[in-house]
Amino acid sequence: AVYRLKERKHFEDRLRMSKNAIGTWLKYAAFEEQQRDFERARSVYERAIDVDHRNTTLWLKYAEMEMRNKFVNHARNVWDRATALLPRVDQFWYKYAYMEELLGNYAGTRTVYERWMEWEPDENAWLQYVKFEERCKEVEKARMVMERYVNCRPDQTGFLRLCKFEEKHSNIARARSGYEKGVELLGNELDEKFYIKFAQFEQRQKEMELARIAYEDQLRADRKSTRLNSS
Repeated sequence: AVYRLKERKHFEDRLRMSKNAIGTWLKYAAFEEQQRDFERARSVYERAIDVDHRNTTLWLKYAEMEMRNKFVNHARNVWDRATALLPRVDQFWYKYAYMEELLGNYAGTRTVYERWMEWEPDENAWLQYVKFEERCKEVEKARMVMERYVNCRPDQTGFLRLCKFEEKHSNIARARSGYEKGVELLGNELDEKFYIKFAQFEQRQKEMELARIAYEDQLRADRKSTRLNSS
């Protein structure tokens, strides 16, 4: 008890001199966790967040403490607040979704991903959602997520990923439709990589005539690009 009192006084004195020293707050909270005094540890984290609520390390350490000690609902509360305050910090969403999946709470995991997708994050976030649905053997749900991703980010990379997904799941018609839709919507924005992938896809399906057409489309696109650049 004397040791604890001495250490707490030490931390409080240091924070009175410099309350913005986040490292001190983290050490203080870690000390309270080591003493198994979780209420005090939470109090330290909450006070630190009042000082700097935009500090991502504070939120991460806070949630990790709750997870490490199996306070699941407390961890959820921290992640909910962190993602609401700083929705562009992808690490919060990744860790939140991972926690729920690890707990076998697949409905909760899906809810986390859905909240995240409302912010239209980068492609890695969408692909993580797709992989989650694939792990759950929910191919149709994964397909819907992939289509939403392409609608959100209709570029060459998105269409190629969509086509690869459909071919992987043996839906050849939808894969071909994806390539055709990419050509229709993006046209001049496509480079040779897209047409080569399209042709290689048709070769794998033993559709040599369709592969030839894809290669010819690439050559036409190359000639058109050359003319535009020279003019």
